[in-house]
Amino acid sequence: MKPEIILALDVDSLKKSRYFINLLFPKIKIFKVGIQLFTACGPEIIKIIHKKGAEVLFDLKFFDIPNTVANAVRWAVQFNVKMLTLHIAGGEEMLKAAVSSAKSQARRLNKRRPLLIGVTVLTSKEANFSRVLKMAKIGLNSGLDGVVCSAREAVLLSKEIKKKFIIVTPGIRPQNFAINDQKRTATVSEAVKAGSNYLVVGRPILEAKDPLLITKRIIGDSNV
Repeated sequence: MKPEIILALDVDSLKKSRYFINLLFPKIKIFKVGIQLFTACGPEIIKIIHKKGAEVLFDLKFFDIPNTVANAVRWAVQFNVKMLTLHIAGGEEMLKAAVSSAKSQARRLNKRRPLLIGVTVLTSKEANFSRVLKMAKIGLNSGLDGVVCSAREAVLLSKEIKKKFIIVTPGIRPQNFAINDQKRTATVSEAVKAGSNYLVVGRPILEAKDPLLITKRIIGDSNV
């Protein structure tokens, strides 16, 4: 199954967000709401995405004491997002508290439970595989549904970890596109070969002269 593209809506207004959502849906069906956009616009952006018929990757990378994260996750479940992220560096106790909170709140509200995705090492940093593998194992053993990692590590994690889990890969760049502040980038074809399930694309689409054309190329051509 071909990975699904997620657009990183790393903009700072509802107006810009609506432009990309209206332009690119349903070519893109999942939009990432991160700390920049959520801080600027709040829950309203999630409502806009859902009203369009699209899904949300809620990428706030929760990282705090277990009780605080559990409470944050409890509120996040009410937004009915498809996925949300947590920093695995927060440790097992924090991650297990988040998993428990998500499950109990979803049951209580009769809502689906969001997929809980753990951040191993940010793609803006260099990382050795042993570190990423250690973090991934901690996250998955704590009950997370998947991990965020670069394509570089995705293929190795799939070989080392003998269980089914989701891999979300950010830092996707078309060939010859500037890597900016990302250290561990990959093309679509590289991420596909690595076994990533979801590919997060931001600036290559957001900064394109023709965002829809670039989106079509990325989705339709694994060699982009």
